[in-house]
Amino acid sequence: MGEPVIGVLALQGGVAEHLAALERCGARALPVRRVEELDAVDGIVLPGGESTTMTRLLDVFELYEPLRARLAGGLPAYGSCAGMIMLASSVDDAGTAGVRPLGALDVVVRRNAFGRQVDSFETDLDFQGIDEPVHAVFIRAPWVEKIGGGVSVLATVPEGPDGATTPDATEREGLAGRIVAVQQGAVLATAFHPELVEGDERVHRYFVRIVRGR
Repeated sequence: MGEPVIGVLALQGGVAEHLAALERCGARALPVRRVEELDAVDGIVLPGGESTTMTRLLDVFELYEPLRARLAGGLPAYGSCAGMIMLASSVDDAGTAGVRPLGALDVVVRRNAFGRQVDSFETDLDFQGIDEPVHAVFIRAPWVEKIGGGVSVLATVPEGPDGATTPDATEREGLAGRIVAVQQGAVLATAFHPELVEGDERVHRYFVRIVRGR
């Protein structure tokens, strides 16, 4: 494959940041709001945002079923934060009545698992397939509660506060060791926002390689 065409679901969230990162990685990046735009892409990014709103907007724009079908057919996908929730097979959270995940990843995800907006934090993560630690920004982030047999864990929250820019961010009970990046075949998901780290496109480059290798 030459220059891959990668769409970014452009209903809400950090669309512009993902588009710019993908372009810097050598992909042709397109916003996706219509079925014909979805049909034109070799891979798609589901950005952060709010998963109940994202579900509703997918219905409003008549994209939910076409996107679900393309994912079931093997379309490479990357979801960050709310995008991870939408790619999951199940969401373990009492407040998810309006969320209909797309079932592209055999994982159970917990929404807002790290707490409220004030509990947002940053830390450095070891990421399988990327040589140096990745600086990760977590904003009302989910985590992965359970994984299926075909899912690889790429990153977990490290032990201790090393690299955390919020005091005691990784010392809070039950936080260290939580799964925050996974891959199943051509589907990648992170609980954090790599598009917010200026000058570091390594997670996006990882996804572009997935799309190229399809």
